[in-house]
Amino acid sequence: MDLISILRIAMRALSRNKMRSALTMLGIIIGVGAVIAMVGVGQGASKQVQDQISAMGSNMLFVSSGTVNRGGLRLGWGQTKTLVYDDMKAIVQQAPAVKEAAPGSATTAQVVFGSDNWFTNVQGTEPQYFDIRSWPMQEGVSFTESDVTSAADVAVIGASVRQNLFGAEDPIGQTVRISKLPFKVVGVLSAKGQSAAMGQDQDDVIFVPITTLQKKLTGEPWLRYIVVSAVSKDATYAAQQEITGLLRDRHRIRQGQDDDFMVRNLADVAQLADQSSRVMTMLLASIAGVSLIVGGIGIMNIMLVSVTERTREIGVRMAIGATEEDVQRQFLIEAVVLSLMGGAAGILFGVGSSLIISKLLGWAVLVSPLAIVAAVIFSAGVGVFFGFYPARKAARLDPIEALRFE
Repeated sequence: MDLISILRIAMRALSRNKMRSALTMLGIIIGVGAVIAMVGVGQGASKQVQDQISAMGSNMLFVSSGTVNRGGLRLGWGQTKTLVYDDMKAIVQQAPAVKEAAPGSATTAQVVFGSDNWFTNVQGTEPQYFDIRSWPMQEGVSFTESDVTSAADVAVIGASVRQNLFGAEDPIGQTVRISKLPFKVVGVLSAKGQSAAMGQDQDDVIFVPITTLQKKLTGEPWLRYIVVSAVSKDATYAAQQEITGLLRDRHRIRQGQDDDFMVRNLADVAQLADQSSRVMTMLLASIAGVSLIVGGIGIMNIMLVSVTERTREIGVRMAIGATEEDVQRQFLIEAVVLSLMGGAAGILFGVGSSLIISKLLGWAVLVSPLAIVAAVIFSAGVGVFFGFYPARKAARLDPIEALRFE
């Protein structure tokens, strides 16, 4: 018997009990839909985190001042004063894997504009910082190298500072007071949102020239951090090793002694976040996959009932020449058709559920074509696995006993 005839008979057999077939497919529909939706939620969350990390900068490494041991008391990170501007220049000149670097220091201050004020983070750096961070201007321009050289009183503000100080008013050209010193706002940065690595509002910040911060606001000649951009994504680990070796030599740190600085590679943060997302996605998919197994058990149960109901039909087929392989193939294909129909409906259910989750809850959901293909293959596998025993049972019926069955 050809495949078309077998499929026609299978559809006719399933259509005899439409409600029973629909309820049997329900387990597969829920299982496939749940797998697609849960994998979509997991992959969407992973992509969102990776996008946030990528938005922090291009092939970026973060070098910060380290810890110090005072009389056996180990203070936290950022307590040393050994990271200086010449270290930044040496990194650019002597580390082949480094493309560019920018110095940084920071303080906090109450910023005043008119009758409004806002407590925020004030950071000093140089113009290349914004290129390394891939942080374009929304309005205005960045301060320049000449502003750094002359320690000019100019500022670039983040989106949160603009909202809280200026509201709908145009901030470009306006003067704000930082620690009682007047600064002219020359630029507004595009909004970056929350930092995935540190959980802070990246837009709640004001940038000024590093020399201005050091000479007029903090009085600190050392640096709090250096941001570094590697020549490529693959070169970040080579750059990390080069920077570590270079700074240990410059700071005269002997073998066996702890570093007085810290080098953080954002590729490590991205890799850790990706691993966590994969584990969560696999966990969600595994839980949803239980529904597929339950649906498969339902298929086996219904096919066993079908074998019992059609025992006389099986006897007639064998009596007119059908082989055991023909009977087994017929019932096996019926189980697979039932499973695939449920899988097709489950795809629609899963995609629809993903869109609803994204719309109602505001979660990032990424429907993966690979998850859809895997769900279809798995649903077909469920049909074969759970349909094999009923099909085998039907094929082994004694034709004489089957014809006598009432």
